[in-house]
Amino acid sequence: MNKQHILGAVTLGLCILAVFLSHQEGAQKLGAFDQWKKDFGVTYNQDENIFRRLIFEENVAKIIKHNADNTQTYEMGINQFTGLTEAEFVANYLGSWAPEGIEKIEVQEVSMRDTNDVDWTTKGGVSQIKNQGQCGSCWAFSATGVVESYALVKLGKSVNLSEQQLVDCTRNMGNYGCNGGWPYNALKYIQTKGIATEEEYPYTARDGTCKKDGGDFKINGYSQAKSCGDMINSLNTEPLSVTVDASRWSSYRAGVFTNCGTSINHAVLLVGATQDYYKVKNSWGTSWGENGYIRIGNPGQNTCGICTYGGYMPN
Repeated sequence: MNKQHILGAVTLGLCILAVFLSHQEGAQKLGAFDQWKKDFGVTYNQDENIFRRLIFEENVAKIIKHNADNTQTYEMGINQFTGLTEAEFVANYLGSWAPEGIEKIEVQEVSMRDTNDVDWTTKGGVSQIKNQGQCGSCWAFSATGVVESYALVKLGKSVNLSEQQLVDCTRNMGNYGCNGGWPYNALKYIQTKGIATEEEYPYTARDGTCKKDGGDFKINGYSQAKSCGDMINSLNTEPLSVTVDASRWSSYRAGVFTNCGTSINHAVLLVGATQDYYKVKNSWGTSWGENGYIRIGNPGQNTCGICTYGGYMPN
């Protein structure tokens, strides 16, 4: 066999191998997409399935590239949001903004050098992770979260309060159900009317009419920590309801996150702080982040806008 024949055979072999590897890669991607749909109970029609697969593959490629960068301080991963575009994620899962009359505080960032670490998750001061689903009700979960923590820390009492009641019954107080709201307005409702339990008023992740107004559990009032330093000091006594910019949180899996702006669009619960990070309880279930939590870098500073509107605590 002459050299040309050998070269031709080798070239043909390489082409066949490339096609085979490409097919294998495609099969692996398709398998990963199908497994993701199974894991998160997602179904699509045929046309939507093609579109979502492309979005999924694009997001997975971003995750792989990010995790290969050794300079990053946090890890990204596949979760329930991997089939969404960034715009869809923001529109469907972020829903907290300051109502008219609520002013930004004077941030006053502080050093954490002389502060003690605090983590209310290790002190029995934080209720279970919940999942708001495809409803912009983060503000309701932030409000119930801080009141549930207040009950645990100050009253020695475990309560499971109704986010759905806040979604359905606080529109006349400045909230907009699944289209967004503000934890402060929810706390006013709990102070004036009380709140039902989750068992009495179950969560549906969609807007509804108010079926039960008020409830047996009330708070006397609430106070506001009005600077980063004030928030850190207040955190020593109990968790705080806070608001953040979570626009880039969708693929977070673990580590210390700093890649965010300060355009407030999400409400969460501040449950801890160390020399290296804030610890935050989210409302996207345990499959997201560090079992439902995120660590945010540069504590004492306004990372992700966490100090922009201060923090609220029941009393």
